[in-house]
Amino acid sequence: MRVGVEEDRCCGSGQCVLLAPEVFDQREDDGTVVLLDAAPPEALHGDVRDSAAVCPGAAIRVEEA
Repeated sequence: MRVGVEEDRCCGSGQCVLLAPEVFDQREDDGTVVLLDAAPPEALHGDVRDSAAVCPGAAIRVEEA
């Protein structure tokens, strides 16, 4: 799995951080998503998929290997 984010689409809701804190964080100044791990371990794949699914700005891209 490869993960990407489009910062300009992020609205700062933080759902991704709540679901997958090992993969996503937020900038303190504006809440924009920060990608911590573009190739997360398999154990986190479900959380990453869930994060992408609930992202209100559709800012998370998931590419399955």
